[in-house]
Amino acid sequence: MSVAADAKNVVERPPPRARGWPRSRIVGYVLIGVWVAAGGGIVAYLAFAWNSELFAKYGPSYLQGLGVTLSLVGISIVLGAILSLPVAYARMSKNRVLSGLAYCYVYFFRGTPLLVQTFLVYYGVGSFKPQLEMVGLWGFFREAFNCGVFAFALNTAAYQAEILRGAIESVPRGQWEGAASLGLHKLQTLWKIILPQALVVALRPYGNELILMIKASAIVAIITVYDLMGMAKLTYARTFDIQAYIWVAVVYLVIVEVLRHAIEWIERRITIHLKR
Repeated sequence: MSVAADAKNVVERPPPRARGWPRSRIVGYVLIGVWVAAGGGIVAYLAFAWNSELFAKYGPSYLQGLGVTLSLVGISIVLGAILSLPVAYARMSKNRVLSGLAYCYVYFFRGTPLLVQTFLVYYGVGSFKPQLEMVGLWGFFREAFNCGVFAFALNTAAYQAEILRGAIESVPRGQWEGAASLGLHKLQTLWKIILPQALVVALRPYGNELILMIKASAIVAIITVYDLMGMAKLTYARTFDIQAYIWVAVVYLVIVEVLRHAIEWIERRITIHLKR
């Protein structure tokens, strides 16, 4: 056997194994340690600084505020979902005027802070009090809760419209063509064939939007709505105990985790036919 053949048969040794930890791993472990220490510190503080009198006195108020928060978000999400249907349809329309109006609506409510939108509704509507009284709407807008629902519904409708539009456009074009070959109207096709498939795609973004709305609902405390955050502000103003805010953060975290697991469970159930 020649020397060249022997050289070809030589198996190259693998490179030596890197010793020690890379810098990225060290930084990662340090950050994890910091978060664990911070979480442990908060838990220890809540355990040692437990104030039973505070909870006995303000616990029912927190439950009442939680009910207001869930009502606000629930009503806003439902109204936003209803409004998002025509907005999404207009965004996909070939009519430039209709599509342009829908685009401007989505652009404004997605491009401006929700806090600003809430202030515009709560403080700006008062400038049109005579006109609203003429049409009988002043009784609705004079309530801070209703103003919050109105602003939140308009905001989430813009986001839900884009979620729905993207989900509908992700459905293969052949579904539309197949329905047309069967003689189905476009609205029938959209309602019975396209939307059921699109909602599977949109479930996760819808869940994210719901979670964002839960966290953003604390904004209404600024406009004198006594939701969960509003009750926390009231409790802190009377007791100057930071636990008033820490426990609210814990409640928000629990709500988000419950919603996250619920959405994952629903997603597993409705996509079980797609898994092998």
